[in-house]
Amino acid sequence: MNRRILLTAAFAMVSGAALADGASPEKLVREVRHELVMLPYYGVFDNLSYRVDGRAVTLFGEVTRPTLKSDAEAAVKRIEGVERVENQIEVLPLSPADDRIRRGAYRAIYGQSSLNRYALQAVPPIHIVVKNGELRLEGVVANEGDKNVAGIQAKGVPGVFAVKNNLAVERR
Repeated sequence: MNRRILLTAAFAMVSGAALADGASPEKLVREVRHELVMLPYYGVFDNLSYRVDGRAVTLFGEVTRPTLKSDAEAAVKRIEGVERVENQIEVLPLSPADDRIRRGAYRAIYGQSSLNRYALQAVPPIHIVVKNGELRLEGVVANEGDKNVAGIQAKGVPGVFAVKNNLAVERR
């Protein structure tokens, strides 16, 4: 399983004018996304998003490893033009039950014949976030049918109390 996952770029927001050093806000957004996607332990069970306000970056999301939270902050702080990083990433609690749900959801979603093409991508786009038995899907899929199939597959995973399908559909 590839450990680098598509960052939920749909949640990245940009505000403010061009930066004083001539870098555009769009360039800073691309650099933040690149640094986060390249984190070595960023996986399908993690979800990272961010907001860029001028020279300030706010990190959001959930991760399964505390080191990933600190690695994300450190990577973004190294970007030229970033003056401040606010890290609001949540570290998910350790839970064998949640781990079973994560593995079951991965098999159910990426093992589904109509969705397995996403698992073959260098960066699988469907994130599976589980906290206290509640499962949330984040990321981007090609069409509404894939979004619906992923949600149905997630609802069939044993031990899941609730499923929230936040998958976005690509614009064409």
